[in-house]
Amino acid sequence: MYADAIVLAHHVEHPADTVPGPAADAVAIADGRIVAVGTRDSVAALRGPDTAVHEFPGATVLPGLVDVHAHPVWGSISIGSGVDLSRAATLGQVLDRLAEAAAGLPDGAWITGYDLDVNVFDGDPTGDAFGARFPGRPISLMTRDAHALVVSPAVVDQLGLTGAETFTDASSIEVGVDGRPTGYVVELQAMDLVFPHYPEIPVPTAAGYVRDQLDILADSGLTGLHALDFGDPSEDVYRHLEEHGDLPLRIRCSPLVPADSGPDVWQEVADLQGRGGRRWHVEGAKFMLDGTADNGTAWFDHPDIHGENREPLWRDIDAYRAAMRFFTERGIPTATHAIGDQAVRHALDVIAEIGPVAAAPHRIEHIESIPDDLLPRFAELDVVASLQPVHGTRHTRADGTDNWSRRIGPERVAHGWRTRDLLDHGATVVLGSDWPIGPGDPRVGLADCQLRRPVEEPDTKPVQPGQALTAREAYAGMTAAAAHAAGAADTLGRVAPGYLADLTVFAANPLDLAPDAQPGNAVLATVVGGEIRLTAHSRKDARP
Repeated sequence: MYADAIVLAHHVEHPADTVPGPAADAVAIADGRIVAVGTRDSVAALRGPDTAVHEFPGATVLPGLVDVHAHPVWGSISIGSGVDLSRAATLGQVLDRLAEAAAGLPDGAWITGYDLDVNVFDGDPTGDAFGARFPGRPISLMTRDAHALVVSPAVVDQLGLTGAETFTDASSIEVGVDGRPTGYVVELQAMDLVFPHYPEIPVPTAAGYVRDQLDILADSGLTGLHALDFGDPSEDVYRHLEEHGDLPLRIRCSPLVPADSGPDVWQEVADLQGRGGRRWHVEGAKFMLDGTADNGTAWFDHPDIHGENREPLWRDIDAYRAAMRFFTERGIPTATHAIGDQAVRHALDVIAEIGPVAAAPHRIEHIESIPDDLLPRFAELDVVASLQPVHGTRHTRADGTDNWSRRIGPERVAHGWRTRDLLDHGATVVLGSDWPIGPGDPRVGLADCQLRRPVEEPDTKPVQPGQALTAREAYAGMTAAAAHAAGAADTLGRVAPGYLADLTVFAANPLDLAPDAQPGNAVLATVVGGEIRLTAHSRKDARP
């Protein structure tokens, strides 16, 4: 048997291996799987007349990087159709960005935006400044944590919001001292009152936005994403893209089980399992047990300085337990968003009661602050700890002046973002970005994870530096550990015969680079199921 393709490089690296294996610089691929790994001489016998040979001098081949927590569809649509506020550090800068957007729009047209930093407000977020600068203009900006909107008075009036709205979860329309809505719309059910009024995006347009962003993510080294959602128009977008080509990476979708939903809704999510296309499929169920510490909806064991962050998003925690059991009994793995210590504790308790599933381990997402006694329970229960270190490095500050730190207090801040402690206690720690909430380029997130600060800010003091990981540990969190989290440890996450040929080819070995050099380490190619895709970097170099 001849190989369909052979990849030649300087070195083949396995981040999960603490002891170096035999030297290898060649990977042979047939029928989408790896058939041999070794020296170029040892795989030469597999080279036939039709074998495609791809040589990358000086490069290092790693298992394909997988971002285990991202939101590719709504994230791409937000970026394609909204105002980017990621670099707006003051309210004045936010207003200037909105003015630029408004200049090209007719009166009364909506302006949407994303990545709004709540720290730009002096106190609780409010849309008053939007109304003063843009009277009559509907404006809706999603906060950086994606768990709230700040809307203009025109939106409040147009939708008839009063502040008296009730929800089955912990959502709210916040009101001021005068009893009128401030424009701060908190959590998912409240946000769902606003989203239907956004300008409609046709599926082909949405698919174009998604394709553009997936190409960027693939160029940065990703061969897979775990999409922790599957709402409209996800399926239509994925099918549209595959009707016109292949996705540049694999996408594993876990639909959201709405807070305080019932068995009818649970069954709808269960019925989605296994749906998919060539490079996307539905597997797993996502739960939001609490919200976020920044807007007061996380579930800690005692309140924050405002008397908030003390309740679950699921008002009926017995219903959460019943829903988790429902999916477990059907062999469906779960991923629970749990920010606060009490939310993490409750999720672990429920998982201990209901037991594992064969398809993949249960997961807990985010885990921002937990006490010592919870650290060993992840390994004991084989619960995957899914973290986004960029939240700690980019949404908080070492001096504690950020909203998250002020709210929850120094004791809980000291127990934040515990990547090192969880790993040292034997937990499987997987790393993601929560893109677009965090930077989607894995090289940036992996560098932050080692530095505990934004990689591009060398003068910024690190946040919880004792929680830093080594390069090997960090890259294992997006390769072998990510495969374990998907129940695919025997098919993904390693460069070995029999494994799917999902690879990332770096110009230099990232495990030998200083963290600050990681973002500049060019990705030369990615391989998904044996299909070699040259990145924009390589395509640029190949031009005459």
